[in-house]
Amino acid sequence: MSLLVVGLSHRSAPVSVLERAALQADTQAKLLQDTLAAEPAAEAAVLATCNRIELYADVDKFHAGVAELSTLLAQHSGVGLEELTPYLYVHYEDRAVHHLFSVACGLDSMVVGEGQILGQIKDTLARAQELHSAGKLLNDLFQQALRVGKRAHSETGIDRAGQSLVTFGLEQLALARPVEDWAAGKRALVIGAGSMSSLAAATLARAGVAEIVVANRTAERADRLVEILTEGGAAARAVAMDAVADELTRADVAISCTGATGLVLTADAVRAAVAGRTPTAGAEVPAPTTSGTGKAVTDAGPAEVVRGGFSVEGEAAVAGMDAAELEQHGAWVDNAPGRRVQAPEASEADAIAALAAVGRVPEMRRERAPEPVRDVALALLDLAMPRDIDAAAHRLDGVRLVDIESLADASADAPMAADVDQVRSLVAEEVTAFGAAQRAATITPTVVALRTMAADVVASEIARLDGRLPGLDGKQRAEITQTVRRVVDKLLHAPTVRVKQLAAEPGGAGYADALRTLFDLDQETVDSVSRATPQDRESATGTAGKNRGPA
Repeated sequence: MSLLVVGLSHRSAPVSVLERAALQADTQAKLLQDTLAAEPAAEAAVLATCNRIELYADVDKFHAGVAELSTLLAQHSGVGLEELTPYLYVHYEDRAVHHLFSVACGLDSMVVGEGQILGQIKDTLARAQELHSAGKLLNDLFQQALRVGKRAHSETGIDRAGQSLVTFGLEQLALARPVEDWAAGKRALVIGAGSMSSLAAATLARAGVAEIVVANRTAERADRLVEILTEGGAAARAVAMDAVADELTRADVAISCTGATGLVLTADAVRAAVAGRTPTAGAEVPAPTTSGTGKAVTDAGPAEVVRGGFSVEGEAAVAGMDAAELEQHGAWVDNAPGRRVQAPEASEADAIAALAAVGRVPEMRRERAPEPVRDVALALLDLAMPRDIDAAAHRLDGVRLVDIESLADASADAPMAADVDQVRSLVAEEVTAFGAAQRAATITPTVVALRTMAADVVASEIARLDGRLPGLDGKQRAEITQTVRRVVDKLLHAPTVRVKQLAAEPGGAGYADALRTLFDLDQETVDSVSRATPQDRESATGTAGKNRGPA
């Protein structure tokens, strides 16, 4: 079996596609169940965030695995396979391990170095364990990914290379001003009470806003967040979701990140909230033209131009805020389904073949037309996927809207941080170590089966000796038994240690087959050892608490 990942992210797909492909929790569970039911897959896990949807699986066939996983992603996302295929990427075996470790370290994040992805990977593993879709390979993989991510943040300066998406978004709202200067004295509305909204509220509190109003569908979660904020010295209060429109009229800045399936703030609601703040606030601004083309931006939002070469690696910024104390508040619900648009019937065979052949599609870059400079009466930050705030709100005078798409544009121009190279080296080192450990583990059942066979031979010969020399007393019999076992252990010690070392090297998978052939080991016996627990293996070989090395 081999590790395969098929997915799409902010690097490979435009926000419009990510929105439509977003998976809510029950859809993720159904995707896992259907993946396990598919012939090529033995284990499965889904990593779904606002910026990526990835399906991990342990498969026995590469091309069949790519075909099945890509088809399942298309079916459960509601985006047709032919439409989805150009945005998918594929990683296999060590490349798949390297990809997840890079994701865990924040190297593949929209803002390089952000640490929120670790919580999302932890949630992915917990979901797969709960649904019993993660076996030994994916359990080992995701647990090691969490350790690698934590190591990257503790041993390198990756935190200096990036920041949380919240902090980065606030910097975009503040333009050239320090966030603390820009936020001081402002009234803030936070919509949602998951971990991302909690981080947003805490960041605003540290920046010195005058008041934070938290709106959430579940009153208990909003109250809990307000309690955390007030304990930290911030002025905060909770309101119901039906009070959002009224609170928006008093807010200077609003941040939204919910799991809603539709818009939380429409352009009309935003227009009503800013009406009267300035002489022209709420009026629609004439559409700007893009440089060189003269084409106007439509009411649906900024014009989008797609070209190859999108990369958001190397975003450099100050260290992001640590939200560890907010983790207990609850997981961010970021996987709600977007508005679905079913693609027309496609040639699925051609799409699958193209995907398997390419492996990974060119990355995308989205460019926006420049926004006009105008006074801002209401600053909006939309961190949801699908979006919470109508993109048309950016066309309203007195309103500045920053969303996931504009953050991708801004981060693409950020400089590369030197610490990123150190993390890349760490990831490469960890990938090598993980691969060696996995390869060595494949031969362990064969070695255990060999030692079990040797123990059976010793027991059989001691029984024959008892028949030939019935006069042996207990002390003599014990000494003879121990001597024979020491001889067998010494003979097996060096070759079994060496074969484990050789198996850990690239291309070492054949050593298990050689060992089975040389000692005529039954494959069913080896397989039964693979299914046994470590305690069962010790009991079978009589090695519990003993040193298997030479005496």
